[in-house]
Amino acid sequence: MISDDPRTAELRKRVAALMSQAKTDLTQLVSFKSVADARQFPPEECRRTAQWVADAFAATGLTKVGLHETPDGSNAVIASRPASDGAPTVLLYCHYDVQPPMDDAAWRTPVWELTEKDGRWYGRGSADCKGNIITHLTALRAIASDVPLGITLVAEGSEEQGTGGLERFVEINPELLRADAILVADCGNFAVGVPTFTETLRGNVNVVITIETLAGPVHSGMFGGPAPDALAALIQVLAATRDERGNTTVAGLPNDQTWSGVQYPREQFRADAGVLGGVELSGDGTVADMLWARPALTVLGIDAPPVVGSAAAIQPSARARLNLRIPPGTDPNQALRALTAHLQANTPWQAKLTVETESTGAPFKSRSGGPARSAMEAALAASYGRAPTTQGQGGSIPLCNVFADTYPDAEIMLLGVEEPKCLIHAPNESVDPTEIEHMALAEALFLSSYGQ
Repeated sequence: MISDDPRTAELRKRVAALMSQAKTDLTQLVSFKSVADARQFPPEECRRTAQWVADAFAATGLTKVGLHETPDGSNAVIASRPASDGAPTVLLYCHYDVQPPMDDAAWRTPVWELTEKDGRWYGRGSADCKGNIITHLTALRAIASDVPLGITLVAEGSEEQGTGGLERFVEINPELLRADAILVADCGNFAVGVPTFTETLRGNVNVVITIETLAGPVHSGMFGGPAPDALAALIQVLAATRDERGNTTVAGLPNDQTWSGVQYPREQFRADAGVLGGVELSGDGTVADMLWARPALTVLGIDAPPVVGSAAAIQPSARARLNLRIPPGTDPNQALRALTAHLQANTPWQAKLTVETESTGAPFKSRSGGPARSAMEAALAASYGRAPTTQGQGGSIPLCNVFADTYPDAEIMLLGVEEPKCLIHAPNESVDPTEIEHMALAEALFLSSYGQ
C-alpha cells in the first residue's frame, strides 16, 4: 500500500465526505430520460439534463458556462475557467445522453431510479456516462479553486447516437476546447479496484443492408422452393461474415493480429459477459486478441416477421443492421469498402442488395510518456494503492481522433468508472460507488499536481 502524503490524505477525506452528495446528484441525473432520440423520448429530457449539468459545474467555480448547439441539433455543455500564471489547461470530457433501456422487463430495478443493491448503484446511465459526470463534479468540488490550472468541461449530448455533433462542433470551434491535456472519461478499469488506462479503441462501421427478391409476399405452399426467399438470402449473407469458429471473415480485413498488452482471462471474460455454461467463446485468438486487435462484426438487428403473428408466406425483403468494429491500423473507409464488397460477393441468387452507410469511425491509439500521463499515473497509484495498468477497448469513441487531429500536442488519456460489471448498454446497468470515489480522488490529485 502506498502511504498518503499530507495533500493526498486531505483530498481523500474531502472526496469521502462528498460521496453522499455524489449519490444524491447521480440519483437526479439517472432520473432524466436523456436518450438523444426523439423517436423514443421527448427532447426536453436531454435539455433538462444539459441545464442540470451546466448549473452543477457552474457551482464548482467554473466561470464561463453555456449550452452550445452542435450540428446534429444536440446541446453540448461547456464550462471553463482560465489558467493563471502560465499553467496548462485540462479538458474534462463526458456525455450526459444515455442508451435506451432496451428490454424494460429484463431490469431487476427501476430503469430511471438510482437503486442501491449489493453494494452497487443501478440505473440507466449510472456508469455510462453519468457516473463519470459525477466523478468530474466530485473532483472539482474536492479541489475547490485551489489550483492554477485552466479547466474546461465539455459534456456531450448525443454520443450514444453516433451522429457526430460534437466532432463537427470541435472542428468548427477549435479554440473553445483547446487544452494541453484531455481526460476522456468514458471508459473504465479492467476490474474494480484496478486502475487502468485505455490506450486503444476500435473504430466502427455501421451499415443497414436490405435484400429484395420478390414484388410482394407469396404463399409458401404455392411458391415455396423456386421462389427466392429474401429472409433466407439475408441469413446466408450474414453467415458468410463468420467462419465455423466464430472468427469475423470479411475479405480484405486481416483477422490474425495479436494483442501484446494486458491479457483478459477467459473465465473472467465469461463471467463478465454472462456467457452461458457450455457455450464456447468465439474465435481462435485470446480474448484480448479478439476484443482489441481484430475486427468483429455484430448483427445489431433484423427486420423480419416476428414468430407470433407470422404467416405461411415467403418474404420479399429483409433488412439487418450491422456493426463492424475495427482495430487500430485499419482505415474505416477501406473497411467499409471491404465489408460492402464481401456482402455483395456472398449475396445468393442475384438478389438485390442495398448497403446504406449509417456511420464510420476511425480507431484510436493514445500516446504515453508525457508529463500529464506521468502525473495521472502517480495520481491513480496514490488513490488506488497500486500501480495502474493498460488495456484496449472494443468500443469506439470517434471524438478521440478529432481531438488528436485538432490538438496534436495535447496528451489524451482515457479512463473512467465503466468497468465490465457495469453492463453498460445493457439492462441492469450499474456502477460501483468505490470506483467513483477512487477515480474522483485520482482526478483531484492529478489536477492538484499537473503542471507544477
